[in-house]
Amino acid sequence: MEDAEKGFQEHPDPVPEVGEDAVTSVGAASAPPAITEDERLELQEELSKVEEEIQTLSQVLAVKEKRLADIKRKLGITPLNELKQNISKTWQEVTTSTAYRRTSETLSQASLKATTAFSNMGSAISRKFEDVRNAPTFKSLEEKVETLKTKITPSGPGSDPSNPDSQDGPQSESLSGQPEDPPAEDTPLK
Repeated sequence: MEDAEKGFQEHPDPVPEVGEDAVTSVGAASAPPAITEDERLELQEELSKVEEEIQTLSQVLAVKEKRLADIKRKLGITPLNELKQNISKTWQEVTTSTAYRRTSETLSQASLKATTAFSNMGSAISRKFEDVRNAPTFKSLEEKVETLKTKITPSGPGSDPSNPDSQDGPQSESLSGQPEDPPAEDTPLK
């Protein structure tokens, strides 16, 4: 028994395993009175063996993990490559899933319906503007603006009174009395 306890103390685990704190904190004084001394000794031996096996398995696992890292390094597999592969694999799994395909189809249909709706709305707005432009009120307003423009535009030599857009004559002025064209860049502003 003392050899088992020494072995246990010689190889303490730096990180306790699940439940190990409870096992090591239980001493001989807190053993249930229902078991005999022989049973307690037998359980102590079994405990030591299991702890030894755990220690051995931990060492084997550490060696295997080191070997795995060496193999990956030799193959040129870096953590970044692994991450890329995992992301790629996950994305492939997502895109082939039924939920993704259904969602994609639904969004496609919604997009088509929205496009159709916007197109119909644009056509309706265009028709409405055309209706407004052809309305008698708009025609009357348009004629009044033309008449006002004709009256404001000065007639001078070379200007054509029948063509208000003629620019042969002197520069026309806007309602504010300022020339419509901005001054040239090389002339200073007053």
